[in-house]
Amino acid sequence: MDTFLIKAAQLILAFVILVIIHEFGHFLFARIFGVKVEKFYIFFNPWFSLFKWKPKRKEGTKPGFWNDTEYGIGWLPLGGYCKISGMIDESMDREQMAAPPKPDEFRSKPAWQRLLIMIAGVLFNFLLAILIYAGIVYATGEKYVPFDKATLGMSYSDEAKKLGFRDGDIPLEADGKVLDRPADTRIQMLQANSVTVLRNGRDTITIPMPSDFIFTLEEEAKKADTKVNFMAYRLPVRITQVAPGEGAAKAGIKKGDHIIAIDSVATPDLLTFFDALEGHADKTVSMTIARPNPAGASDTLSVLVPLSGASKMGVGLETDPSAFFDSKEIRYGLFASVPRGVEMGVERLSSYAQSMKLVFTKEGAKSLGGFGTLGSIFPESWDWIAFWNVAAFLSVALAFMNILPIPALDGGHVLFLLYEVITRRKPSEKFMEWAQMVGMGLLILLLIYANGMDIVRLFK
Repeated sequence: MDTFLIKAAQLILAFVILVIIHEFGHFLFARIFGVKVEKFYIFFNPWFSLFKWKPKRKEGTKPGFWNDTEYGIGWLPLGGYCKISGMIDESMDREQMAAPPKPDEFRSKPAWQRLLIMIAGVLFNFLLAILIYAGIVYATGEKYVPFDKATLGMSYSDEAKKLGFRDGDIPLEADGKVLDRPADTRIQMLQANSVTVLRNGRDTITIPMPSDFIFTLEEEAKKADTKVNFMAYRLPVRITQVAPGEGAAKAGIKKGDHIIAIDSVATPDLLTFFDALEGHADKTVSMTIARPNPAGASDTLSVLVPLSGASKMGVGLETDPSAFFDSKEIRYGLFASVPRGVEMGVERLSSYAQSMKLVFTKEGAKSLGGFGTLGSIFPESWDWIAFWNVAAFLSVALAFMNILPIPALDGGHVLFLLYEVITRRKPSEKFMEWAQMVGMGLLILLLIYANGMDIVRLFK
């Protein structure tokens, strides 16, 4: 329950931030061009609002930048909105649209101004993502082990091995693009037509990548016995702590020891080690230990280790690749962090756009999810860096989804405005009203379907 609440709190906080930034983009550009914004709401408020406030204005004074708008919080957490005067939107204010246009209305402004007002929400979401990424690299820098420094290569999942990957393979290129930063490598490999790896330190192997392989990995990740999601660094088995009174402590195992074999089966990496432990519940196994000595070498010794009913021995294991291999660390100053933030934002947007083609496949439609799926990508414990990483990604996703040329989305309005700019003809208000209603209907159906899929998965 605590995990659920933590994830839900993170989702709500991120959602509120993204909605405010998106709608503020519309608000700011509307006010810059002298368009009245009647309402600025977080969440929707059909029938009633949880909170609303409108600044008081002295009689006889002109409307200011802020004080001619009603601000509020709705009860339906499906987004937010700016009610821009003289615009056909989700409010469907036919009475206002039937009256003669006023100078401070959206419809009275030139097409290029209206276009900028509509693009502003998407623009602000993308700029927010860049700002977050820049802030993260400024605060934490980037530290990772380049693949060519990971001498043991990578460990791969069973489904990856079916494609042709082998434990120890080192990723080199995806569609000819050099793979360097591990944080970006997974999605680059999954979106590529082919991946090139280095095998046995000498052979270059090219492996074709199916376009729908990401769905295969999703199904594999749901299995209880899955130990690695596609690929992970192949790490030696080094002890970082020993629990008093447990099997390892009784056998004399110490912090810093390397386990190199179990019952004469070599364990060069963690996954091999875990596989070798299976089937030995409540048994005593023979382990070969390499223990560092004062001379800088290692002494080899054998110990008998009693295991628990869950085949556990009571140790902690080193899982940080930089503890074994040369790592690369980049620190960013205030000005250097901005270009890196832009680079990360563009990379995430490009990857997200490429992945959208999969939505129109059978497996892609099944993988769609609603609020439950969004909540699941947040960490189980509160971590601000992880939170902002997810929030930045969602901001990129929101920007991309909103610019799609679907009526009722910003992209739909942009499409009709571009038509007006090119043809010098405005679509009729009746057409715009029908387009808005059709678009809203499609979005509601999509929302029901996506959240319905969450419910279906819950009971599977």
